[in-house]
Amino acid sequence: MADTTIDVREIPPVNRHPKIHEAFADLDSGESLTLVNDHEPKPLFYEMQAEVESFDADGYTVERRDDEKYVATFPKK
Repeated sequence: MADTTIDVREIPPVNRHPKIHEAFADLDSGESLTLVNDHEPKPLFYEMQAEVESFDADGYTVERRDDEKYVATFPKK
């Protein structure tokens, strides 16, 4: 299984979700997308849960590493 990591802190906010969705779509089943973000990506989690059938919401994890670093894993069914 492969894991793709994107540090979205370096991407302008308006471009983040499209880039994330594109990277997630490129994954194979069983792979995951790991995001490094400056805030907890709750809105993205709910967006993925509602819109992306292949998103494994039960396997989602997020860890706060410091005040401006959250690492979230979005697995693909």
